[in-house]
Amino acid sequence: MTDALELDALWEDFHRVVNMTSQELAAWLRVSDADEETEPVPEHAGTPTGQHVLAILQKRRTDLTDDDIQVMYEVVDAVTAQADVENEPEPEETRRRHQLMTLGHDPLKP
Repeated sequence: MTDALELDALWEDFHRVVNMTSQELAAWLRVSDADEETEPVPEHAGTPTGQHVLAILQKRRTDLTDDDIQVMYEVVDAVTAQADVENEPEPEETRRRHQLMTLGHDPLKP
């Protein structure tokens, strides 16, 4: 398990990079997983990582599991790495934005 200071720093980093609310993320996961004919059951919409991020957003820090902590590290690393990518052509930018939104980060959100 992570020590208290490291967990505090991770909690802050996670909530800094995950700038979508749980409601916004849940809505995005449903939209991103829907197709022309079907829409997924809300609690099963989106990627497993997106669902895990959503679950973490609904928890208190004291309720985090080791799996939650691992996902938090992965999300912070992924979002930070994507923020370092130089500007790309428009279609690639949209795809990258949608990938980040699946992790709870909307790069267009202030």
